[in-house]
Parts: sequence; structure tokens; C-alpha cells
Amino acid sequence: MKSTDKTLLKIQQNEITEFYIYSKIANIVKDEPNKKILLQIANAEKAHADYWEKITGKNIKPNMFNVYFRVFLAKVFGLTFVLKLMEKREGTGSKIYENISEKYPEAKKISEEEADHEKALLSMLDEERLKYIGSIVLGLNDALVELTGALAGFTLALGKTKTISLAGLVTGISAAFSMAASDYLSSKAEGDADAGKSAIYTGVAYIITVILLILPFLLINYKFLSLGITLAIAVLIIFFFNYYISVAKDLNFKRRFFEMAFISLGVAAFSFFIGWILKIMLKVDI
Repeated sequence: MKSTDKTLLKIQQNEITEFYIYSKIANIVKDEPNKKILLQIANAEKAHADYWEKITGKNIKPNMFNVYFRVFLAKVFGLTFVLKLMEKREGTGSKIYENISEKYPEAKKISEEEADHEKALLSMLDEERLKYIGSIVLGLNDALVELTGALAGFTLALGKTKTISLAGLVTGISAAFSMAASDYLSSKAEGDADAGKSAIYTGVAYIITVILLILPFLLINYKFLSLGITLAIAVLIIFFFNYYISVAKDLNFKRRFFEMAFISLGVAAFSFFIGWILKIMLKVDI
């Protein structure tokens, strides 16, 4: 089989696979406007797959593993994240279209129409969790900065990991409720009708971060090892969250990641130093 023929079959499979992805995601979406948008994209993908089927003369089955994997991601991370991720990866597909455009002039037109059509439709999507991304950032960022700093200070000032985890939990849970209350009052003062929901997103993001950061101190008896793992977890949280935001909101990943990591780890290092100084000055050994 010629390489061009293999390329056409690959394109055809990609198109029919994406038809199934958009169709199945549409079935799990409750919001009717979003469902309609997804079905529009699915129909466009099916039309492209049918075009290539006429040229290849073969009925290609979709990659069902890819279909179910994308649907799973949509359920876990949300609709916008998965669709934007697909949109970014389709950029490599445009190169394939360019390579075959001389032999099949229609390929370039399909590629351009598909890109423009999908961008226009994706910009119309409205997902609740992205409306409250500011509240999630507030809770997560504050928890990372405050708790990594507190745990670093506690690690040097206190002795046992259980004592450190207890102090961290009291600090973290109290701060979570305080942050959620502050977000509620702030949003309410600005006339936000969904101030309660905004506060919930902030509080939940904070508490989840607290649990993840304190977990090593609950499971491991060596406090410095626990602190090292906690800092590694903090970096991973920063990495995955900023990757999610950069894809869903089309933002710069590297700048946001390094900025957030620098602040969190910087505060942790400073707090560790303060804990060491205070332990010497106060001669406390708990």
C-alpha cells in the first residue's frame, strides 16, 4: 500500500473516531446548548469521514480505546479541558493535510474549515467549573503557600510527625473555613448571586490541598522525609493544576507554573528558616 493511502486511512480513522468522541460526550452533557454544539461538531467530523471513505473506498472502524478514554477525561476533568486538548493536538493533523493537499486539493479546505468551525463552536461553550476557576485558584494557591510554609516551620520547630500533622490539620482546616467565609463575604459585597457556590469551590479546593500536603506526615514517621514528599506533592499539584488551566483557558503554562512554584517553595524555605531560628531562641523541643 502506498504511503499516501496509509495517510488517508489514518485521517479517515481520526475523523470517524472524533465523530464518536463528540457524540458520546454530547450524551453525557446535561446542558442543552452545549449538547447542541457538540452534536454540530460531531456531524462535521462525520461528513469529513464520509468524504475520505469515498476516496479510499474502505469502511474504517473508529479507535474505541481513544473514544472511551476521552469520554473518561471529560467526566473527570470537564468538557472544556478535553475539547481544548483535542483542539491543540489537532494542530499536528494540519501538517498531514498539507502534505496531501497537492494530490487532494480538498484536504486543505477541509482542514481550514474544520479548524475555524471548531474554534467558533468551542468559544461558545459554557461550563460551570470554569466560571469559578478564580475561586479554585484562590483556595488552592492560598493552601499551597500557607500550608507548605507552616509545615516547613512545624517540621523544624516540632518533633514527631503526628504532632506536625495535628498542627497542620488544625491550621489547614481553620484556614479553609476562614478563606471560604472571606470569599463568600467578598462575593456577596460585589453583588454576586452565586456567592455561596463560589465559597464552596474555594473551601473544597483548600481542604483537598490540605489533605494531600499533610498525608505524608500521617503515613511516614520521618519528618524530614515527610516534608520532602510534601514539597514534591505541592510541585505536582502546581504542575497539574496549571496544565489544566493553560489548556482550558488558553494561558501560558510555563510562566504560571514557575511563578506559583517559586512562591510556594520560597515561603516554605523561609518558614523552615524561621522555625529553626525560633527553636534556638525559645529553646523549645516538643
